[in-house]
Amino acid sequence: MEAREKAFPVQFKGFQSVSLLDYPGKIAAIVFTGGCNFRCPFCHNRDLVLNRELKSIEEDEILNYLMEKKAWLDGLVVSGGEPTIQAGLPRFLEKVKNLGYFVKIDTNGSNPGMLEELIERKLVDYIAMDVKAPLRSDAYLKAIGIEDERVLKNVERSIDLLLNSNGIDYEFRTTFVPKILREEDILPIAERIKGAKKYFIQQFRPADSLIDPSFAEVKPLPLDRLEKLRDEVAGYFKICKVRGARK
Repeated sequence: MEAREKAFPVQFKGFQSVSLLDYPGKIAAIVFTGGCNFRCPFCHNRDLVLNRELKSIEEDEILNYLMEKKAWLDGLVVSGGEPTIQAGLPRFLEKVKNLGYFVKIDTNGSNPGMLEELIERKLVDYIAMDVKAPLRSDAYLKAIGIEDERVLKNVERSIDLLLNSNGIDYEFRTTFVPKILREEDILPIAERIKGAKKYFIQQFRPADSLIDPSFAEVKPLPLDRLEKLRDEVAGYFKICKVRGARK
């Protein structure tokens, strides 16, 4: 394990020095890892996902910043790309935890083994997992832009891992992309993750940096319809909200 982690250091391709939004209840910095095993056509982080020639950020630079800002930062968010494809992630997070920080991971749920390791080793405090579509191969593979049936089993395992986890906080979230999802798709997603602590339905926002440029023309579902979807499934969860929506 140790040799593997040292042989494959985490590829850091982006850094945000402070955020008041990305880690609920915490003031946090954010690091973005390069590369992703999905190709979601509506993803905003094209350059990170495709791991283009973005300048790498040294691990020591991040750790030194965290050491300097301990007095006013609470946590670190690790986003991407997909952080859990980085073999060296546990080793890096161990250093972050040793500095006294809370850690949040954003993930697509494709690597339940890594998530389980992070939870067991107490290297993560909050996991935010995307559930991109109903858990059917036709719907899910369309949403993630790859043809790999194994993904569904891994996502299912990650869902169950979080639903049965103790000692960590977590959320599930779905970005409603009208070209990918129908309004009736939210109910089967909610039924699969019912009992979860938190579920957020996020409004899609067109942009120029999407994996598939044609999605820049997709119109977001209006706020009132997103709120109606939320109301239909809110009873399944302790917290259920629409996030990031504009009228």
